[in-house]
Amino acid sequence: MKLSKQEFLSLSGVGHETLNSWIAEEWLIPGGSSAEMSFSDIDIARARFIRDLKMELGVNDEAVGVILHLVDQLHGMRRTLKELREVVRTNSSD
Repeated sequence: MKLSKQEFLSLSGVGHETLNSWIAEEWLIPGGSSAEMSFSDIDIARARFIRDLKMELGVNDEAVGVILHLVDQLHGMRRTLKELREVVRTNSSD
């Protein structure tokens, strides 16, 4: 589902300046042009995660970047593992 910037701000609980800062840090990468950004449900979950890291756990900006990078790697590995399982299943049924 594609969300406008205003919808994203409302649903994520993030302020306009904070959003711009997170985009500059590349913690969030919206779709579309800079004039008409679009966001997804995943972007909302990621924004809430960032907010929790900073507000609830007191994680500093440098560590947030590291954590997000590690989470992205983990998700990438999970996708790769899922694809590998499918290949093994397909080949074992032949």
